[in-house]
Amino acid sequence: MNVATEPETLSELIADCALIPETLQAERLPRPRVTAKPWRVDEACHAQVAELDAYV
Repeated sequence: MNVATEPETLSELIADCALIPETLQAERLPRPRVTAKPWRVDEACHAQVAELDAYV
């Protein structure tokens, strides 16, 4: 690993991140739970893909 260049593989990136001192790492605080609204297909959404088979 060369600290003067960008990592070229995922393994190099992980190794680089492991070298970050704890004083520079973000606090490990619990993240708030956010519940997304239920997703539904409405007529406008369905109309966008209604003729999709014609293009495939």
